[in-house]
Amino acid sequence: MAYKFVDNYRERGARKQLVKHLEKRGIEDKQVLKAIGKVPRHFFFDETFWNQAYRDIAFPIGDGQTISQPYTVAYQSELLHVKKGDKVLEIGTGSGYQTCILMELGADVYTIERQESLYNRTIQVLPYMGYNPKFFLGDGSKGIPGNAPYDKIIVTAGAPFVPEIMLKQLKIGGVFVIPVGDEKAQKMVTILRVGENDFERIELDTFRFVPLVGDQAW
Repeated sequence: MAYKFVDNYRERGARKQLVKHLEKRGIEDKQVLKAIGKVPRHFFFDETFWNQAYRDIAFPIGDGQTISQPYTVAYQSELLHVKKGDKVLEIGTGSGYQTCILMELGADVYTIERQESLYNRTIQVLPYMGYNPKFFLGDGSKGIPGNAPYDKIIVTAGAPFVPEIMLKQLKIGGVFVIPVGDEKAQKMVTILRVGENDFERIELDTFRFVPLVGDQAW
């Protein structure tokens, strides 16, 4: 499939304004802000809706899924504290926007998506943009145990609980970020694995994600 995306001064200017907006909302990590300022978010939208791409809103991308609000992407990315070379598991590739942000932060990304139509699009669009994560199609609620352990795990859909199977895929010293709650709202949860069977859990702000679906979720 051929893509002819354009990223000119108007889109670059809109990203600069988005970065300023996120700073005002409390995002402090300069590397996260730099990544937001670099990744062309409008590439993940139908051209008809490019004028919506740099608003701080979630937006439908088909199959009942959304591209996350830029603030949410920045918030989760900041919590991960990604270091260059970190092996990161992303549950819910979706549009691929969060994937690109993680890669801009230097992560080695393993990303899984259960919706085949979204998967088929991202495996074409992201390499076109110059991003080449490890793509997987399947039930993300179980993680990707065959490639574990991971330095960081990020879940981009709302879960009813923290899947035990994913905790086991996290390295000791690793960070896990997941929204947990009901289907209407979730608390952002960060988990630090401090020992073989020891975890430290912190609940943070309230968000609203599409539901995480699978054997270990809804």
